[in-house]
Amino acid sequence: MFPILLLLFVLVPIVEISLFIQVGGFLGMWPTIMLVLLTAVVGASLVRSQGIATLLSVQSRMQQGEIPAQQILEGVMLAVAGVLLLTPGFMTDTLGMLVLLPKPRSIIARQLMARVKVNTMHGNMHSGFHSNFEQHKPQDGDVFEGEYESKDDKDKNRLN
Repeated sequence: MFPILLLLFVLVPIVEISLFIQVGGFLGMWPTIMLVLLTAVVGASLVRSQGIATLLSVQSRMQQGEIPAQQILEGVMLAVAGVLLLTPGFMTDTLGMLVLLPKPRSIIARQLMARVKVNTMHGNMHSGFHSNFEQHKPQDGDVFEGEYESKDDKDKNRLN
């Protein structure tokens, strides 16, 4: 993991600097700076609007009694897109815009969810959150025991 992070922290700035030099040589210094600032402002605005839409989708799914795993993952991806768009550079802006677009974001989220494994236990029964998640028994993991109490709707406004 460390070599990958080191490579990213060295390779990404080198690529971004070379792109700045090429675009700056073609457009000039001030238009290049204005373009970088414009992508940051537009990107932040788009992340905000897409984030609100994703939040509304999460709330809708939860009201229907579904667990909105993909929408939550897309929300995390929107946060990553925001960081990429606010980072000065043309390569990071391109990646951020790609994640910001709804169709590629949902495809990437589905691919990530297909690789995720979730372990849950209810008594002696194992169940998954979503049909894409595989079910596995925990092996050599920690076991946490706990108790819960179901309350009626009339008690939902009480703290205890």
